[in-house]
Amino acid sequence: MEEQTKRIDLHIHTTASDGTATPEEVVRAAADMGLGAIAITDHDTAAGYARAAAEGRRLGLEVVPGIEISTKYGRAVHILGYYIDPEAPALREVLDWIVRDRDERNAKMCQLMRDDGIDITYDYMRERFGEVIGRPHFAEILIERGLARDMNDAFDRYVEKGRKYYQGRNFLSIERSIEIIRAAGGTAVIAHPFQYRFDDAGLRDLIEHCMASGLEGMECRYSGYDAAMSLYLEALAEEYGLLKTGGSDFHGTNKPDIRIGDGKGGLNVPYRFLEQLRAHRAKD
Repeated sequence: MEEQTKRIDLHIHTTASDGTATPEEVVRAAADMGLGAIAITDHDTAAGYARAAAEGRRLGLEVVPGIEISTKYGRAVHILGYYIDPEAPALREVLDWIVRDRDERNAKMCQLMRDDGIDITYDYMRERFGEVIGRPHFAEILIERGLARDMNDAFDRYVEKGRKYYQGRNFLSIERSIEIIRAAGGTAVIAHPFQYRFDDAGLRDLIEHCMASGLEGMECRYSGYDAAMSLYLEALAEEYGLLKTGGSDFHGTNKPDIRIGDGKGGLNVPYRFLEQLRAHRAKD
């Protein structure tokens, strides 16, 4: 049986992207749980890391700088980056482009809602939620205005792809995303592989495509993945010589069934995953 006292969570979102807990709050929650380390992996931004790291130093909790970049591979695929330099010029330039593109998308969503008589402006959204606005924030507004019962209902009827307020975004290619992570000194990892609904052959194609661009790891333990699923992914990672990582994908109340360190219950990401990640990085 694996050691239970040295667990980690390498997939956490904060208010710097689409989470509802501040960087300081997630560090305190992780420390209260006795986790050995966490990684801040906000969507398309590293803005929350400095605050989390400062709180981690205060509480004696290791905080790894990370990011989660949205890409396209026929469908949306997410690439995690660990031990990035948040201030690397190559990273900053691309993240600034992502923010501009997302701002344009969000402004269009606001206009669609105003056209339906919903009194909302993008300036209000930024004042309310900060600079990084995502669909969960629009969903929250719809719930408050009585137009949706909860987050799932808001997505299903209004802001999911194909629904009336949905607007698409431009995405980086997998190749470019991995290139940027590596240029920022990081290690690139495929996030939550089962979420893309590939069969075995399709998942292998994705892995090999990513490895050709410099992929070095795969998220093998994740909220909702049972033991058989994780064992399959870990065997696949070993077959391809990939590092193993794992995490909850915590978003606070935007994903209320997911808890830091524990996922949907029973998540166990061992500290040795981080030790192997760190040792691999030291060799580069």
